[in-house]
Amino acid sequence: MNNLFISALIGLKCKDGVVIGVEKLVLSKLLVEGSGRRVHPVGNHAGIAYTGYLADGRAVVSAARSEIDNYDDYYGIDMPPHVLADRMGHFFHAYTTYGGYRPFGLCTMIAAFDEHSQEAFLHMVEPSGVQYRYKGCAVGKSKQAAKTEIDKLDLSNMTVEEGLKWISFIINVIREDEKDKPFEFEAGWISKDTNWEFELVSKKTRDEASAWAKKKVEEMDDDDEDED
Repeated sequence: MNNLFISALIGLKCKDGVVIGVEKLVLSKLLVEGSGRRVHPVGNHAGIAYTGYLADGRAVVSAARSEIDNYDDYYGIDMPPHVLADRMGHFFHAYTTYGGYRPFGLCTMIAAFDEHSQEAFLHMVEPSGVQYRYKGCAVGKSKQAAKTEIDKLDLSNMTVEEGLKWISFIINVIREDEKDKPFEFEAGWISKDTNWEFELVSKKTRDEASAWAKKKVEEMDDDDEDED
């Protein structure tokens, strides 16, 4: 199923929150920008991003919203991140166990705020239903190369604004072989500055991060040429 994940999905837990970025390939020049989003709020305090089958993603986002609404109705509080990740893991796993179903063809990252610890957390749910909490993670195309770049970052001293730039940088680095193919950079974050509500990153901010990332990649390429 790895061949389904042709786009990169990267999440970082920074000192002030969590940021998630997705490389969304533009499959047609006629596609309207912003259509087929891969990053979605699923509650005021939580958001989901995914790579894989778009149709499967809609079902997962809908299920996550239902879980959060039901939890709020029953307990009167926001669903903690680890509970949401666990519930979604069970939802994923159920589709691997019943005849007539198939596993979801996507990987999902969850960024959400925990009222108890007053901290935002990052989780990833795999198609099998396995889920883990991460400081930084990547899935999709060239995920190992992306993880190598994440390992170089000092996440404990990085803001989500800085993290957004580095996610864009990593995406640009790992797609060097197909840099001429168009893509959209989508992102969402949750931090103290957003009042611990998950928000989609504005186009202006994403464009600024992309410009910074491309400039840094060019500088890196120039340094390599000088060394040669």
